[in-house]
Amino acid sequence: MARYEENFKQMIVELNQTGRFVRGSAKEYGLSETTIYKWKNLYLPNQSKGPTGKEVAELRKENARLKEELEILKKAAALFSWKT
Repeated sequence: MARYEENFKQMIVELNQTGRFVRGSAKEYGLSETTIYKWKNLYLPNQSKGPTGKEVAELRKENARLKEELEILKKAAALFSWKT
């Protein structure tokens, strides 16, 4: 499985946005059409002006981190209140 740089992925998506067909870009750069469509979903907002797939993934990761921090603080508060 090939790994591509973020700027390369964004370039391909931008090419598509400027009027290039996915099929042509896929053939020229040796990519599958499915890959390009996945990148479009990742970097372009939905029609409803919602966040991109990448933004959603980042928000989920941050949410999980914040939940962990909250649990740690709850446990610390319980320990301090128990000792007094």
